[in-house]
Amino acid sequence: MTLFLYGAMIRERALQVLSTDLAQSATLLRKASGVYHYLAHEVLPPLQTAFPPERPPEATSGVSSVMSLICLADAQAVTVRKAEENGNTGRLLAKLHYGVREFLVEAIGVLHLATKECKDISSALLEFISSCKILHEMKSFKYLAEGLRSDGQIGTAIGVLQRALANAKTVPREESWRLVSNQVIDDLTQLLRKYEHENDFVWHEKVPKIDELPFPQAVNVVSFIPYQPQIWERMLVFKI
Repeated sequence: MTLFLYGAMIRERALQVLSTDLAQSATLLRKASGVYHYLAHEVLPPLQTAFPPERPPEATSGVSSVMSLICLADAQAVTVRKAEENGNTGRLLAKLHYGVREFLVEAIGVLHLATKECKDISSALLEFISSCKILHEMKSFKYLAEGLRSDGQIGTAIGVLQRALANAKTVPREESWRLVSNQVIDDLTQLLRKYEHENDFVWHEKVPKIDELPFPQAVNVVSFIPYQPQIWERMLVFKI
């Protein structure tokens, strides 16, 4: 439980410095991921037989693995933000955002297995991961569409945007998540209208069928920083 809390504190610190130091934030998130990975693969497995059937989610390997993946997704998202500020091309940003999505897809799969092991896992955790997955998927498709438009494939770009909006029908219940999601949806909608208008008056390209549309190639550029347990020793002096 101490290690689980320690990972959460590192992640919280990473979010606090996000607005001032992207590099430090990403490093802290990778460290938090390493703490959860150590907990899931080194600490908890040998203890499974000693645990009672009912135990808190923090005492399950599955939940720690999910948290490790969430921290990696967060770290990559910070890296994408830095790439956006540096003016990187749309195609690269599409791949990086899709890499965030892939981390979250893996986390959702692990979480589904973890719910079979522990019934007390909050449904809000799944909603949070799913909302983030859809958000980064939409951003990835947006950058992919912009890259296709730059290459003269406006019909394909329109199809990619249409698919992105079709996949974004689930509205998060949390207001702050919903506001962010709605903003990205508005951006996609405006871009789609712009491309459709341009295509109707200039290019007259056919929009491919949905199974003919391309997907971004996911690129993951972050990994967890291995956690190294440290032993702090202190001399205790008792007065008798």
